[in-house]
Amino acid sequence: MKERRFKKVGLALGGGAARGGAHLGVIRALEEAGIRVEYVAGTSIGAMVGAAYAAGTIDELERFTQQLEWREMITFLDVAFPSSGLIDGQKVTRFIDGLVGGRSFDELSLPLSVVASDLNGGAEVVMCDGDLVRAVRASISIPGIFRPVRRGEATLVDGGLVNPVPVTAVRAMGAEVVIAVDLGHEADSNGRPRKAQGHEDTGQGVSENPNLVPKRLRHTARPLIEKLAALEAPGLSRLRSRRDSGSVPNLAEVLLMSLEVMGAKVKEGRFRTDPPDVLIQPKVGHVPFMAFPRAKELIDVGYKEAKSTLMRLGRDGTDIGIG
Repeated sequence: MKERRFKKVGLALGGGAARGGAHLGVIRALEEAGIRVEYVAGTSIGAMVGAAYAAGTIDELERFTQQLEWREMITFLDVAFPSSGLIDGQKVTRFIDGLVGGRSFDELSLPLSVVASDLNGGAEVVMCDGDLVRAVRASISIPGIFRPVRRGEATLVDGGLVNPVPVTAVRAMGAEVVIAVDLGHEADSNGRPRKAQGHEDTGQGVSENPNLVPKRLRHTARPLIEKLAALEAPGLSRLRSRRDSGSVPNLAEVLLMSLEVMGAKVKEGRFRTDPPDVLIQPKVGHVPFMAFPRAKELIDVGYKEAKSTLMRLGRDGTDIGIG
C-alpha cells in the first residue's frame, strides 16, 4: 500500500499585543494533535512567539508570561519621549535576544519569516535572514509607542499595518497547508465581552495602569476615539462601551486600537485573495491589548479554540493532510 504523504504545514501567527498569549495555547494543541509544523511566519507579537517556537524556547516563554505581573512589565518600558516613539525598546531587545538564545535565522530549528512595515512607502518587508533579534524588534514596533528600527534604507514598524495575519508570507516559504491564528475576535457573536469562567473582566489594561504612559499624554485623543468608536470593525465593542461610560483610553491603547481597525480592513482583503486552509480564531478581542498578566487565561482560550477547530476538521486534520 502506498504510504500517505502529509502536506507541509505552515503556521501564520497574527498580531494582537498581549492577546498573543493565545498563540501559546494554539501551539500546544497542535503539538498534542501530532501536527508537524514545518514553516512559521509571524507579525508583531506573532513574530515574537514564532521566534520562540522556531528557537525551541516556547516553554520558557510560556512560563515567563504566566508569571508576569504589572510591576515587572513596567521595567521593560524605557521611556524615550520626546522621540519617534514613547519607548526606546532596548530592554525589550535584550529580552528577545535572551528568548532566542542569541540565535540567528539560520540557527533556528524551523524556518521563520518575520513581517514588518516600511514607513518609507508602506511596503511589506518579510525577513528570513540577517539579524533575528532586530527583525522581531521591528515587527513589534507599534507606531508611536516603540521607536522604529532601521534596516538598510527601510524604517521598519509593526507588521500589522500591512499583513496582520501573514498567510502569504508562510505560503511563500513553501507551505502547502496554512494554519492561521487570528487574534482580532470578540468573545461572542454579539460583540459583547464574555467573561472568562472564574474571572471578572474589570477591563484592567493600559488605562488602569497609567504609569505605562507619560502623565501629560493621557486622555489627549478624545476626537480620535469618537471616530474609532463610530466605525464598524472587529474588536471595537470594548471601545464603544468605554466611550458610552465616559471612560477614555489613554494614548497607548488608542494607538493599538487604531492599528487594529486598519489591520482588520487589510486582513479582510488578504483573506479574500489568499485565505488560510485552517483558520483558528480564539475569542480574545475583549482582552485589553496590554493585559499581559492575563496570559494564563489567554493560553487556555487559544488551546481550547485550537482543539475545537481541529475537531471540526475531523480526525485532527487528516482530511486535509496535516495530521
